[in-house]
Amino acid sequence: MIRINLSDADIDALRHERYHHLHPRVQQKAEAILMKSQGFKHKDICKFMGISLNTFREYLREYQEGGIERIKEVRFHKPKSQLDNHIDTLENYFREHPVSSVKEAMDKIEELTGLHRSENRVREFLKRIGMKRRKVGMIPAKADPEKQEQFIEQQLNPRLEEAKNGERTVFLWMQLTLFLLLF
Repeated sequence: MIRINLSDADIDALRHERYHHLHPRVQQKAEAILMKSQGFKHKDICKFMGISLNTFREYLREYQEGGIERIKEVRFHKPKSQLDNHIDTLENYFREHPVSSVKEAMDKIEELTGLHRSENRVREFLKRIGMKRRKVGMIPAKADPEKQEQFIEQQLNPRLEEAKNGERTVFLWMQLTLFLLLF
């Protein structure tokens, strides 16, 4: 069983940190150590705090090794991608030569860096360096000029005349259709 002896200054500092520190994990550590200093059993502290016994022991070890300053450290493992070493090269390349698919980006990344990554990893990497995926719209089939002319003469022009005379209302989609047909 790990024993700790807290000075009055440490107790005051832990009380402050449990409510005022910016990171919730540090607040949790301070609360757990304070509870230990008040004589609570380890299993009761773990149950109250919602942590495992091993986690609580690690909090106590940290306090013993470095005091309150060690408790205030937030150390999470953040894996670093090997692609991060090539960010500038890849970003410049993709800005000058945009790719049309993630698979094409995968091939280019492997060609430029020698690193093979899955589609998902490449997609995340491109997003992280500020690249956005653009969906390509459909290209309309070739229009039939005879049918367009027939539509304009038989349907559109009579309706527009009725609208000019106040007999009909032309809606925006109709105006848009006219615009697209004429230009």
